Amino acid sequence: MKFWRVPLDADEIHISRGIVYILEDRCKGCGYCIEFCPQQVLEFSSRFNKKGYHLPSVKKPEDCLNCHYCEIICPEFAIYSKDL
Repeated sequence: MKFWRVPLDADEIHISRGIVYILEDRCKGCGYCIEFCPQQVLEFSSRFNKKGYHLPSVKKPEDCLNCHYCEIICPEFAIYSKDL
């Protein structure tokens, strides 16, 4: 997307990017990580884990900003992100 003006230091700003990791055996399929992701990086997959819960999957890995919302909101500590 092109804007008609940009901040003077736009070329100096580093936007953090991350990789999302899902611990499938811990996930209970609540969907909080999907609902609260500001970049809509996650979606429900058609797969199930050992407990029978639908797992989240990463649909847009390049859009992850490594904000850690997914790991903060997860009640089971089943998801986390790391810097690229």
